[in-house]
Amino acid sequence: MAELVIVGAGAAGCVIANRVTEGSTSALLLEAGPDYPDPSLLPADLADGNHNSMTAHDWGYRHRPTTRQYVFPLPRGKVVGGSTAVNTCIALRGHAYDYDEWGALGLTDWSWEQCLPAFKRLERDLDYGEADYHGADGPLPLRRALPNEMAPWQAGLLEAGLELGFPWCPDSNAPGSHGVGPHAMNKIDGRRISAAEAYLTSTVRRRGSFELSAATLVRRVVFDARRRVCGVEVERHGGVELIATKRVVLCGGAVGTPGILLRSGVGPRADVARIGVELIADNPGVGSQLLDHPGCAIFLLPRYTRLIPRPEHPVIQSVIRYRSALRALPDTDMQLQAGSLVAIQMRGRTLRLPLVSLMAPIGKPRGRGRLRYLSADPHAKPRVDSLLLEDARDRAQAIEAMQLCGRLAGTRALRRLARPLWPSQRVLDRYDLADQWIRKATDSGYHPSGTVKMGVDGDPLAACDGRGRVRGVMGLLVADASLMPTIPSSNINLPTLMIAERIGAWIRDGDLDF
Repeated sequence: MAELVIVGAGAAGCVIANRVTEGSTSALLLEAGPDYPDPSLLPADLADGNHNSMTAHDWGYRHRPTTRQYVFPLPRGKVVGGSTAVNTCIALRGHAYDYDEWGALGLTDWSWEQCLPAFKRLERDLDYGEADYHGADGPLPLRRALPNEMAPWQAGLLEAGLELGFPWCPDSNAPGSHGVGPHAMNKIDGRRISAAEAYLTSTVRRRGSFELSAATLVRRVVFDARRRVCGVEVERHGGVELIATKRVVLCGGAVGTPGILLRSGVGPRADVARIGVELIADNPGVGSQLLDHPGCAIFLLPRYTRLIPRPEHPVIQSVIRYRSALRALPDTDMQLQAGSLVAIQMRGRTLRLPLVSLMAPIGKPRGRGRLRYLSADPHAKPRVDSLLLEDARDRAQAIEAMQLCGRLAGTRALRRLARPLWPSQRVLDRYDLADQWIRKATDSGYHPSGTVKMGVDGDPLAACDGRGRVRGVMGLLVADASLMPTIPSSNINLPTLMIAERIGAWIRDGDLDF
């Protein structure tokens, strides 16, 4: 019998497997995708930290961004390392108020003061080292591009931001940071450092308490008559088998984790009945919300051949952090980024267009999406309605951001590099036209979260308690981005690692009984 089974070797699963096996706990880590234990033999798409891997190691999910659009890809990494193995490598924490917001909801373990030590513990900041708010000895290396490493369009954004009066911001992870500067990123010399490479080192893999089973699809968690976990049903080696265990940690991500719960009979009564599964626990919070960052962009045509996107141009290196004039928040909530590459997915292939972009995700959206599973088949994909910008206040912020992008495009710094192509300035200048356009030109920031949120007792839509224990059953824990009750103002890469750092340490130290 496995002492602890961890489902999903993505951002959270890699961290938890590392931390729990530091102590006396043995763990079996399950992953549906392939494993590449030797970093020197990584496939090119996983090693390339300058561009996202969109298809080669992907679950194939699709979503409908807004009610006025067709479906688009929603890439999620299907590989040991999960989405950290395929993403843009942006390493932002968010702000103190993001986590104090969780604390104010009654989740006292998740205030900024409680979370900061875990953020420091996970990082090895190569620019700032050990500091009040940085770590020097963690497994994940972070650094910021130097001026001579910036792609032309990225350098142009820095110059344009200063031209518009934004202050210089050398460290966007510093408390209260705002303005224009280089992104903190978990890539070194263009190489992506995933959670797998950072946390599942050869030393960790040699531990007698650690075991990894790749190419293993989890069908469901199995319970005994007392609603206590007794095993995990999986597909591997061409067959179906039951792995006996009394404790399971779900780290399948915001799309995968609610699907496993529903197939296991844990979720809203009507949703479990719809897929034809016996109800184990009526838990209305499973899949009750979908959080994500709406992403909007304007596109420009480079004036010079040297600006046309090349393989050596990182897609993102620079950022402007600012606070929307439409929100009364204590710190910045918006990111504005230069995109050195515009790519579209066509028939499973990535087509790179000779364009550049200025893009802005909405950091604290009010809108909520929906995720529904229509089948108990573990190979079936869910229906994902992201419902981005359906809230008029979110839409107003997006239009504000696109109008700022228009002003940036008109600066001396960017005007000499590229000319606006789509939308026209007339559309950006007229609110009614911008409102119509933006609902047809928005996509996900690829930060799905919050689908199995944690919350206090008495919250009917809190699927888990404040330490990730799934309500209504015993022996089952969630420890990934699904838990987030609200979305941080940043990318969710580092916040997810932080959650796993904390839960992994609690399990290791015997401070979490489940």
